[in-house]
Amino acid sequence: MLEHFCECYFDLSGPILCPMLGSITPLFIPNSSIRPIRLIGLCVSLITFLYPSVPRIQFDPSMAKSQFVESLRWLPYENIHLYMGIDGLSLFFVILTTFLIPICISVGWSGIRSFGEEYITTFLIREFLMIPVPSMLDTLLFYVLSESVPIPVLKIKAAYQFFLYTLLGSVFMLLAILLILLQTGTTDLQILLTTEFSERRQILLWIAFFASFAVEVPMVPVHIWLPEAHVEAPTAGSVILAGILLKLGTYGFLRFSIPMFPEVTLCFTPFIYTLSVIAIIYTSLTTLRQIDLKKIITYSSVAHMNLVTIGMFSRAAAVRSPIL
Repeated sequence: MLEHFCECYFDLSGPILCPMLGSITPLFIPNSSIRPIRLIGLCVSLITFLYPSVPRIQFDPSMAKSQFVESLRWLPYENIHLYMGIDGLSLFFVILTTFLIPICISVGWSGIRSFGEEYITTFLIREFLMIPVPSMLDTLLFYVLSESVPIPVLKIKAAYQFFLYTLLGSVFMLLAILLILLQTGTTDLQILLTTEFSERRQILLWIAFFASFAVEVPMVPVHIWLPEAHVEAPTAGSVILAGILLKLGTYGFLRFSIPMFPEVTLCFTPFIYTLSVIAIIYTSLTTLRQIDLKKIITYSSVAHMNLVTIGMFSRAAAVRSPIL
């Protein structure tokens, strides 16, 4: 039992529990003691960064299935479990997250003079929420975590805009997940990838998932929330926003939409191409007119992510198309 506990702790549970426990520690230190709070935050983030080195070394790239799988009964009567594992895609997301958080804390090192406790706690909570997102193999829990990640990032005005833009898409995605749960009796991604849905059901589910992921990419015309978020966020917040959060939408397409609904994905590929090309041209021209560095990063990030979206769906179309 002890061997199993140590194996789980050093594989996936460690990088998740470490920032969670670290975020509690500054609460017991007076806010006037800025230096200890900063040191604790930096040390915790560095320890968290070192944890993924174990699965990185032991990871077998020749295996297609998820590795270092952990499962915890959460809602057994609904067949919903805290089910985590990593593959080649999610491993790099975990490494990227744990790599950027120490950098963000270091960037704000000299600027943490007031509200240091809140600053460090917020970043550690953010890391605690972001690490399980790419590792989650349960669709419902992925939805809950991915929708919780932006909460510690945005200020009031930007948070309102982001909430309004994501509300409709998120509701559709939640309804789609509940519909899948009613039909299949599970939200386990490994089972859903082998489940066949009718063509009409695939269309409804694909549109519902697209409504949520398109806001997170973001795609035109649901990108308006991003400039406000970048401008209001501190520099470290902008790093997390551009470095990780904007990639959750494309990750969602890769992890859920494309493999779960392959036939419908092929049908909607021209639609994705059209939206992405419009976004690339529009945001590139808008970038040329900006003088604010954060807005330049904002609009260029939208162009970059829509280019990534074209690449993803081109590969999906190439895989599904018959060889002539």
